[in-house]
This record gives sequence, structure tokens and C-alpha cells, in this order.
Amino acid sequence: MNPVEEALARAHREEWARVVAVLTKRFGDLDIAEEAAAETFATAVERWAADGVPPNPGAWLTTTAARKAIDRLRRESKREGKHREALLMHDEPGPAGAIGDERLRLLFTCCHPALAMEARVALTLRMVGGLTAAEIANAFLVREPAMGKRITRAKDKIKAARIPYRIPSAEDLPKRVSGVLAVLFLVFNEGYLATGSGTDPVRQELTAEAIRLARLVRGLLPDDGEVAGLLALMLLIESRRAARVSATGELITLAEQDRGAWDAALIAEGHQLVRERLATGAPPGRYQVLAAINAVHTSARDARDTDWRQVVALYDQLVRLDPSPIVALNRAIAVAEVDGPEVALAAVDRLDLAGYHAFHATRADLLRRLGLVREARSAYGEAIELAGNTAEIAYLARRRDQLG
Repeated sequence: MNPVEEALARAHREEWARVVAVLTKRFGDLDIAEEAAAETFATAVERWAADGVPPNPGAWLTTTAARKAIDRLRRESKREGKHREALLMHDEPGPAGAIGDERLRLLFTCCHPALAMEARVALTLRMVGGLTAAEIANAFLVREPAMGKRITRAKDKIKAARIPYRIPSAEDLPKRVSGVLAVLFLVFNEGYLATGSGTDPVRQELTAEAIRLARLVRGLLPDDGEVAGLLALMLLIESRRAARVSATGELITLAEQDRGAWDAALIAEGHQLVRERLATGAPPGRYQVLAAINAVHTSARDARDTDWRQVVALYDQLVRLDPSPIVALNRAIAVAEVDGPEVALAAVDRLDLAGYHAFHATRADLLRRLGLVREARSAYGEAIELAGNTAEIAYLARRRDQLG
């Protein structure tokens, strides 16, 4: 990657959401903001290659995008009235609110309660996270065209319902937080196990952005257990990032990772958050239980020291909070360590997850452990077909080929 390409990639990573947020605030239209931002980054590819990277890429992108948005408004029917209305509504400074960060403000706007939960999450992943429709579709386990329509409908809903772009008050924050947390977790997961074609298997910029925004949300809602739980969960997963992919680009499983390469500071911070929530005595939510599961894993100095019975007990608690097939799948993986692969396989085979690569990968591993080589090879093949992460594909292919 040459210096211009690196600058473009860094600018998209750091400035996409900021540009969209600024344009949305000014013009009051997510569609205009997104289109202008996309056109601006396309223009930057040509202009920066010819003229060089500007001294302040963020300012260049924001200014160029604003001009493109104004040009679009002027081309539309009744453009002058619409243009004046947009400027009058959104150029005036608003009252001070609870949120100072532009991207976080956009995050809460996209998670407005007038939208269905799935629409909030999908729209925010696109507008704030900058993920493609294909990446978002993978997170939702749906087809890309369906996800594209979902995002479009969400933007249309905001326009038709005249949902304002404004900073939510402190009283509004608790009602918005569940959708925001779901968004942050999906953004984090896309970075942790990236699925985009041609992307790195781990996209640190996405995990870092999700953690940054989670810290900001925690600053706003310091007593919310699920906010603390999600932040702890992200920190404990992120602590293992350096040990997750080999030098040859292959996924390294939790049991095989070099635990000396884990980030001790992130683990300590995550464990502290988990302990603080336990000390309150309040019933934990989904993210807090997931954080506790990861705390058990990161407490073991060796994979053989993992307290799998405690992990299963925590998954039992999680199943009551979230009785989804994916949670049941992860519980079965822990059950295999306590009751054996045969019991776990019986539980896995009852799940309706044929389109999910991890389902087939789990079956493959359990079948391998049971000595069912032909069935295991077939399951590995199905997992490889469905997996989108390059490091995971490399790992699955090696495991399949080892079966002979």
C-alpha cells in the first residue's frame, strides 16, 4: 500500500463518521450526508493521487462533502426553499447537551426509538461504523440485498417521521442505551472477526472505535450495569488480539494461544469492571454474564486450568436471559469440556443454524474428537464455504486437511 492509499484508508477509518455527523447536523438528512461523504471519498482517491494528501485531511473531506451536499440540494426540485430550510434548522448552535462527541451524537440519533431495533443497529453500523451492507448482513445472518433495503427503509423512516438530529437529554439516555450497546457490540465483532473481502482478519480500528465509544457511554451512564458489562467484555476479548492470528495469517484458538502475549492491563481493567458489578448484588444482564465468562477464561494461566464448570453455569444463566441458538451453540462448546463431545454434539444437532459457519465448525471439531473422520471433513468443508474471515478459513482448512 503506497502513502496515498494509506492516508485514504486512515482518513476513512478516522473521519467517515465525523463527516457524516457534521453533514447530518447541518442539512438534517442522513441520505444526503451519506451520499456526499461517499462521493467525497471517491473524489479523494483521484485528487490525492494527483495533488498529494492535504495537510488536514479531515478538514478537506468535511469541506468537500459539504459542497457536494449543497450542490445536490440545489439540483433537486424546490431546491432553494429546501436548502434554506436545512440551513435554518441545522446551522444554528443548539443547547448544550449530555453528549459532546459528534460521532456519539450521531450514534444516538441513528438509535432513535421510533425505529425498529434491527433498523437502528443496521443504520448505525453503516452511518457511524462505516461498514458495508455485506459486512452488516453477515453480522445479522441475512442476505446483503435484504440488509441494503433495511438501511434504506431506516433512512426513509427518519426523513418521513422528521426525527431530529439532536443531542439526547440525560433523561432520554437510558431509553436509547440498549440499541446503542447492540450497535457497539456488532461493530466490535466485525473488527474482532472481520468478514470483508480483502480486509485484514482483525480490524483493530473497529475494535478500538467500539471500545472508545463504549468508554464514552460509560462516562454518561456510570451506574448502568450493561454498559459496564459491555465495556468489560470488549476489553477482555481485545486483550487476546495479539495472540489470535499466527504469523502466517491463521486463526489461533483460545486453547492454543500464547497467554503471555495477552494484554495484562486490559485484562486487569476488565476484571475490575466485572468485580465492581458483582459487588453491587444487582441481577446481571446479558453483557455482564458474557463478561464474566471471558473473565473466567482470562483468569486461567493455562487452558487446562480453565474452570469449565463455572463457564457452563454462566452459560446456563445466559440462556435464561438470551435463549438464542447461538448462545446454545457456545454453551455446547463448554459442555464438551465437562460432559464430553458426544453430549455436546447431541445438543448442537438440535440447533437450527445451518447457515452459520460456526455451527459447522463446532460440529466438525466434535465429530473429529469422536473419531468420525468422514463426517468431520464434510462439516469442515461446510464451515469453510460459509466463513468470511481469512484467518478462520486458513485454520479450518488446515484442520480438515489434517484428517487425511
